[in-house]
Amino acid sequence: MMSDQKIPENIDIDMRGQVCPATLLVAMDKLNKHRDAIKKGLEELCIKTDNREAITTIPTTARNMGYSVNVTQMDSFYQIVVRNFTPESKK
Repeated sequence: MMSDQKIPENIDIDMRGQVCPATLLVAMDKLNKHRDAIKKGLEELCIKTDNREAITTIPTTARNMGYSVNVTQMDSFYQIVVRNFTPESKK
């Protein structure tokens, strides 16, 4: 039996080499442009950054806007994934 739940499309943004506030401004621009699709769970924003300040400013701002955020440290950068908030994501 197939589920009606769809896998979200990734909106990939590579901001390695950029510094705040540029990283925050670009992320907020994309969040605002894709707000409806992200809120519906159709898309999620995947940001690559090597700026340590961005791993604080982007998640804090996105969470304040009601999104779920996950930050993962990779080899030479951080990946920030912003998606629709669901009660399960708060666990």
